[in-house]
Amino acid sequence: MRLDQMPYHSVPTIALLPFRQFGKGWNWQLRALKLFPDALLAWKHHFIDNGQGHAKGQVFKTYAEAIAAADEFNAHIHERVRQTVDSVDLQTSTILKIEKALTSGRRLRDEEELMEQEALRRNASLPRPSASDLKLPRGMEALRAPLSQELSQAPYLQLIALPKYNVCLRRKGDLEWEYLSSLDTKLLQCCFRERIARGFGFSGSDHWGRTKAQIRASLLPRANQLLQQASVMQLLADARARGQRVVVCGGFVFWYEEYGVPRWVIKNTGGESSSAEGITLWQEGTILSKNHGRIVVLPYIKENGDHVQGHTKNAPHDGKALPRHPNQYVTLPFEVLDGDLMIGLFGELPYE
Repeated sequence: MRLDQMPYHSVPTIALLPFRQFGKGWNWQLRALKLFPDALLAWKHHFIDNGQGHAKGQVFKTYAEAIAAADEFNAHIHERVRQTVDSVDLQTSTILKIEKALTSGRRLRDEEELMEQEALRRNASLPRPSASDLKLPRGMEALRAPLSQELSQAPYLQLIALPKYNVCLRRKGDLEWEYLSSLDTKLLQCCFRERIARGFGFSGSDHWGRTKAQIRASLLPRANQLLQQASVMQLLADARARGQRVVVCGGFVFWYEEYGVPRWVIKNTGGESSSAEGITLWQEGTILSKNHGRIVVLPYIKENGDHVQGHTKNAPHDGKALPRHPNQYVTLPFEVLDGDLMIGLFGELPYE
């Protein structure tokens, strides 16, 4: 179809962001954040000219390539909003909504990347089966090499998608695999989640929100080990030298606790609601801690522009957080580091 005949082609594209393309494997495809009348925003398929006036998707093999292309386009968001929206007040609220949408997408990707890397690390010592020992369904000998390749990376998998062959295999025994079905978007998504979830003892078909909550909790002891690394000690020493007591990285918060024995501790981040996967941070906001809760809700901005104070709390089912004495209430600014740094720290890469 011609580019100018594609749905929503006439609706302005304000921003781009990579999303996993489950329909054709694990590629990344740019999607367009479209600005509709009355400042309504919605993600739609993004198309570019194939050189002959016809539409084609913008697809990349890696996230790094995709986000670089998106960042280049997104550098001019404010200019596009000013050209499209007349009201100054509506321009401000629209930009907030756009930033929230982009923040949500980035935080989801950063968190899932961190979880996948840790799942692989935790299972690095598992034996890798020889390709010749794998037992395959009759007539599927061509799957031996690609199945072996997947298991060499993640030997714990119970469910594997092979998009090139439009096949999903399920583990039947230690070395035996059976044909489950051909692939669809839902099954491909389940297989992607399996790569993360199964590494922590869960299934990729379980409720994804609850699974990720359990994974976050299981990651906390691993995150605490970071406090013993020289690279992280240097990172936190630099933060203290700048007057910082709260450093946010990935899904974790490095928190300098001055009461009792002064020390750095690690807490989890939490959104403004249990369903929030990404929020628009109020970078100039502060965190008021009235208790010793293990969850830090960062300051955020509602879509209507209201600024919400950051705070600490316990997770559901943890019980009430131990309160601080009013003399020990602390109001702290915070610093957010690139989520990719946390992935590097978990991989024990040096701090730079």
